[in-house]
Amino acid sequence: MSEKILFTGRTHNVGGGRNTAVSSDGAFDLKLVQPHPAAEQLFGAAYSACFMGAIGLAASQKKITLPADPAIDAEITLNLGDDGFFLRAKLDVSLPGVARDVAQALVDAAHQICPYSKATRGNIEVTVTLV
Repeated sequence: MSEKILFTGRTHNVGGGRNTAVSSDGAFDLKLVQPHPAAEQLFGAAYSACFMGAIGLAASQKKITLPADPAIDAEITLNLGDDGFFLRAKLDVSLPGVARDVAQALVDAAHQICPYSKATRGNIEVTVTLV
């Protein structure tokens, strides 16, 4: 299998009371109140951004025009069970103006395309819902 690196994201995180996360390209410099809930919020933002890109790719492949205002609400929960900490993810996808069956096909395709969906598949519970 051949591969080509498309992008590498680099961040630097400092704890010890400073609690900051900075991207190497300067796109963000965040003061984190504490490691949690910031980690879950950042993961939700990253996952939903990636999923949005996957919807765009799926729409392009199927020659479907997306609405001007697609949206994804992400919810990442940190849980504690008998075996320790674990995550759950929920993505609520809105594609206003797209026929429901077409929108569902795009969401299903995006869930197969998205690298975050691939990374989490079989590792954490992920629920993706068209709203």
